[in-house]
Amino acid sequence: MKKLIFATNNQHKVDEIKVVLGNLFVITTLQEAAIDIDIPEPHDTLEANATEKSFTIYKLTNQNCFSEDTGLEVPFLNGEPGVKSARYAGDNRSFEANIDKLLNNMISSLNRKAQFRTVISLILNGKEIQFEGICKGVILKERRGGKGFGYDPVFVPEGSKKTFAEMTMEEKNHFSHRKKAMTKMIEFLKIS
Repeated sequence: MKKLIFATNNQHKVDEIKVVLGNLFVITTLQEAAIDIDIPEPHDTLEANATEKSFTIYKLTNQNCFSEDTGLEVPFLNGEPGVKSARYAGDNRSFEANIDKLLNNMISSLNRKAQFRTVISLILNGKEIQFEGICKGVILKERRGGKGFGYDPVFVPEGSKKTFAEMTMEEKNHFSHRKKAMTKMIEFLKIS
């Protein structure tokens, strides 16, 4: 069974990924690997930030690993918040403040389209492979639901009437950008 370190400190992401993977692979979190660092995300693309995170952990451990970077991309806001999704309202990473800023910036917009985009960077035996997952949807004018994290209370994926924050983990994974990218990675790992 393949073992991979997941280069994140975000427990919400770990929970989502473990549901997708089931018992196909052994996933070790940074905390479980006793790696206590906050990996910088200095780049202006999801791809470059994902690469930064995975190679940082690979260089530290010399073990196969993966990371992901996800952004909410809103055409009305020229792709914002994008790579700055987690820190959109400032460095304190407040989900509530990020949503407030997003809704305020979209207050005059009739175009509510948006997409979540995830890029996974897998380092396998020193070589990087990237996988992308996209979930298109719309941004509501008010929050709905109490589950999930980030922008989940204001995002309704195409094909649903519920926000991500109103869904169970299984329902969310039916639409999830992260699951789409993970599925591509899993298929790759099965034949590697």
